[in-house]
Amino acid sequence: MMLIFVMGLAACESDPNAKTTVVVTPVAPDKATPVVPTKIEGYKEAPMLAKLVTATTLKAVTERLPAKEDIMVEKVVEEIGKYGGDWKLPWSGVNDRWTVGQPTEEALFRFNKDGSTVEPNVAKGYDVNKDSTEFTIYLRKGMKWSDGMPFTADDVLFYWEHMLSKETFGKKIYDAYYSIDPVTGDKALATVTKIDDYSFKVVHKYPSVQFLERVAIDNKWFHAPAHFQKTILPEFIGQDKALEIAKKWGFEDVKSFLVATGYYYWVYPQIPTLRAWVAKNDPNSDQFIMERNPYFWKVDGEGNQLPYMDRIVATKVQDPAQRILGALAGDYNILDFEFKDFTVLKENEKKANFRVLPWTTPTWTSAGIQLNQTIEDPNLRKLFQDIKFREALSVAVDRKEISEIVTNGLGAPIQASVPEGLVGYQKGWADQWTKFDPKRANELLDGLGLTKRDKNNFRLNEDGSDLTITVIEGSTNTAGFLELVKKYYETVGIKVDLKVVDTGTHQELKYSNKIPATTENISLVNVSFRPDTLVPLRVLTPWYGQYGLYTSSNGKEGVKPEGDVALILDYWNKVKASTSKEDINKWGSEIIKLHQKNQWVIGYAGPTPRLIVASNKVGNVPKDLIYSDEFRSIGHGHPSQFFIKP
Repeated sequence: MMLIFVMGLAACESDPNAKTTVVVTPVAPDKATPVVPTKIEGYKEAPMLAKLVTATTLKAVTERLPAKEDIMVEKVVEEIGKYGGDWKLPWSGVNDRWTVGQPTEEALFRFNKDGSTVEPNVAKGYDVNKDSTEFTIYLRKGMKWSDGMPFTADDVLFYWEHMLSKETFGKKIYDAYYSIDPVTGDKALATVTKIDDYSFKVVHKYPSVQFLERVAIDNKWFHAPAHFQKTILPEFIGQDKALEIAKKWGFEDVKSFLVATGYYYWVYPQIPTLRAWVAKNDPNSDQFIMERNPYFWKVDGEGNQLPYMDRIVATKVQDPAQRILGALAGDYNILDFEFKDFTVLKENEKKANFRVLPWTTPTWTSAGIQLNQTIEDPNLRKLFQDIKFREALSVAVDRKEISEIVTNGLGAPIQASVPEGLVGYQKGWADQWTKFDPKRANELLDGLGLTKRDKNNFRLNEDGSDLTITVIEGSTNTAGFLELVKKYYETVGIKVDLKVVDTGTHQELKYSNKIPATTENISLVNVSFRPDTLVPLRVLTPWYGQYGLYTSSNGKEGVKPEGDVALILDYWNKVKASTSKEDINKWGSEIIKLHQKNQWVIGYAGPTPRLIVASNKVGNVPKDLIYSDEFRSIGHGHPSQFFIKP
């Protein structure tokens, strides 16, 4: 990892009412400054849409696009593409919504190519005053939802007032909308007001230097089709009518219905969207299809309305092994894999007529263990919270063997740590507790009072009760790694039980604090962009367990953070209250240092790339981007420009 991620909006000490204006038409993916619009003589459309125009069942392309000056012109990835064809990929069903959700997402603001800052996307541009308390955001005139209805600031205000503020879709108001007084620690919610049909203002009580970056991650779309939502929200139609509609859609209650339609809306054909492709059939089908949006608001440099591909076809698979078998058979043309599949994919590149593109990942470790610091079992909790126990589990494992077997030697035998080049990198951290030393591990475990043994020579708790670490996984992908870990842990007397559950059950167990240990890894480009895996703000990452619930419930539920975990939250508040990028990086680094000190996530091999497998018949797939959740994974490659070569 050779990139340094910096803040895109730094506060200045000059006049706080002065403004910095960024209005970008079109947007160049590698720039955050205004660029000269491409001169386009006319606009063209896909043949399938041209036929509908000829049949008078669809308006002309010029009437479907935004006003000429507000059309977004995408910078060409490699070449001007050709219309037609399907993007074929596997998915595991309706609960696998992000497989089609991330690549098709169109956020208000998106990260540029190297991830260093954000740029307008759905938004046309913005003004921000010098102390970063007022953000005026401009929308694209004439832009439309996929059903042809106008998209305006009313859709933003509706989402803010009737959905996000009222938590109708199960999400609390995102952290992005709060600002903090750097002196008192007072936390204040922003106000959002309409200026006119195509602009609105977000005002913070205190400076919010990273507001746009946080919105690009936390609350990516920041809008909803008001004309549709008014037909299903109980606030407008009543609880009884809402329940009746929910049951027609196949939901048992209104709550789950609103979560699905308010947050996972892209898989439902009834719901208008701003995405390049729109759902066309039931997401519970064996094959889920999304078809091009005739009102999509982006064109290429020659005026061709995007996307190039007609459809996304996601075929349901039951076994993860079907993904790689399908790729080798040519059933799929663009999909991603973990690095464990590198050898078989690389060996079959020519035969299967695809290319393997390694995208960089900001992952701390490719093979690691998280121990739940708030697990209910008091004996396990005591051990998991003891730094000596974590050190023992770290030095008990031969990382060289893990590296060779699990990552084909490409994941270095190092500790879970911030990769070099990222904000928060600490020199020497990668070597912490990495020397394979079973003798040291045994000494540490004996020192913790774990000297009693059962008939199989496994250690018992001090009170003589059974001591077993149960590792619960949401897939079988880590089976090989876990068998190795089990071998090494049990060599020093720590009994291990491995269990695999489905993804939904894994999530439920996580929320109910029932996962003692798991292999979930830390992957983030900057703690200030996305703190959730390092800062216990909600129930998300296994290592902090119910600490996150305590924070998200304002102390009503969960476990109260103490010691260094509480200090992390203090530092996060300082990040939020910072008035400059320097202070943001300073306090973000302090959070990272606490993770280095405590090593809550134990890593046994360094990060490996994410593998993008693209058919040689598919063009415009970038070769070297950053694959991360913040940048929407494959979506960072701007898939509306992917195309099938003739």
